[in-house]
Amino acid sequence: MKYLIAGLGNIGAEYHNTRHNIGFNVLDALAEASNVVFNDLRYGAVCEISIKGRTLILLKPSTYMNLSGNAIRYWMTKENIPLENLLVVVDDLALPFGSLRLKQKGSDAGHNGLKHIQETLGTQNYARLRFGIGNEFPRGGQIDFVLSRWTPDEMTTLKPRIEIACNIVKDYCLAGIQNAMNQYNNKT
Repeated sequence: MKYLIAGLGNIGAEYHNTRHNIGFNVLDALAEASNVVFNDLRYGAVCEISIKGRTLILLKPSTYMNLSGNAIRYWMTKENIPLENLLVVVDDLALPFGSLRLKQKGSDAGHNGLKHIQETLGTQNYARLRFGIGNEFPRGGQIDFVLSRWTPDEMTTLKPRIEIACNIVKDYCLAGIQNAMNQYNNKT
């Protein structure tokens, strides 16, 4: 059984370790734990890990956040992965810092990456793991906030939260979305 796990973010050194790139960070941790490295391929950096008979294609799109749907559609088609085996890992301003919510479907909630995925796939019915980045910014400062780097205090908290996000991804693939939601939502 194959899954596509797409972590959203922006490529380039100027975006490394920014709040908007938390999807990349979660996939980096998954790859590192399996001792695999990403290869730069069409539409993104890609690697493959195996967990108990399941194959996870990890994708960090190189299309920039606002065109993420192009990379996801390409890799779903190339690897013949059904919509129900797609999980998108994304930052979320509406959740407190470090909060994690697994959802089976939903709106884009104003997130341009999710909006493009929805437009490209023609549906909101795909799983997403929302990683809370908080909303500690002044009025009109949203863009600067999401593109800012984590503070040293946040970095301390971030690592264990990323580990939990990795566990959610694995449980999504092993136990199914409903079981993973029951186990983690409102507890993380």
